[in-house]
Amino acid sequence: MIDYHLHLWPHSESSVWFRLDQIAQYCEEAARHGVSELALTEHAHRFVDVASVVGPFWLRFGHEPTSATMAEYWDFNARNSLEAYVTLAQAAKDQGLPVKIGLEVDYYKDQMDGVSELLAQYPFDVLIGSVHWLGTWQLDDVDNDVNMHEWRVRDVDQCWKNYTTALDELCATHSVDVLAHPDLIKVAGFIPDVPGEYWDAMAESAARVDISLECSSAGWRKPVGEQYPAEGFLDRLVRRGVTFTTASDAHRLERVGERAEDLATLLEARGVYELATYTARQRSMTPLRAI
Repeated sequence: MIDYHLHLWPHSESSVWFRLDQIAQYCEEAARHGVSELALTEHAHRFVDVASVVGPFWLRFGHEPTSATMAEYWDFNARNSLEAYVTLAQAAKDQGLPVKIGLEVDYYKDQMDGVSELLAQYPFDVLIGSVHWLGTWQLDDVDNDVNMHEWRVRDVDQCWKNYTTALDELCATHSVDVLAHPDLIKVAGFIPDVPGEYWDAMAESAARVDISLECSSAGWRKPVGEQYPAEGFLDRLVRRGVTFTTASDAHRLERVGERAEDLATLLEARGVYELATYTARQRSMTPLRAI
């Protein structure tokens, strides 16, 4: 199996990078769960290089209750060098560790061309795309009172509609290879009475551009208590012939390869026996389980 969603450093004010021996520990932990290939995919918004391209994009939305929270978030996170990150990931590959050089790329409306131009300068194996915010609202920050308040006052169906539109727009940019946690909109547990219409739309967006989808265990540890994608959504994706990666979205060592066996069982029950793997942003298929 593969785990195509791993973050390199902990969430803290420290900008000290993980060392090669710590990446090796990631690989050892993954092997314990039957995972033989890892993609290092730190968040793009942690890098000053990306911040210099997109700028304070939140100002384009005018004043929103979440504007100040978004500004604080970027001030805290955008501190590090993309060159240093890629250099470390390349060194891990050069030492024979089973890693891919990747990045998790957020969706910036009307700015993805600039982001893609920046990222094209680096030897990425895979780019995974995600929609973490709508306007200035960080919909998945379930630990922030301001962001959670928005869930309680917004119309849930409209939130899902806006997310579905953003995901479709991200797909249409052809700027990423894989969609991370594709139904992240459900993370806080606010789900429409009839989610199928949104699943259909998101599945069609992915199939239209032949992008891979992440089947991730991360949702099991969120308030929604469910893997990404939901089983009904997963069924729609399989019917459309979409390819998959598997992922733990691990932010620390003990979560690397988390519940990989459960993900494999979920996919095999639907006749999926191969996973997408990437090298230099070119997809090939590999057996879901090692023979």
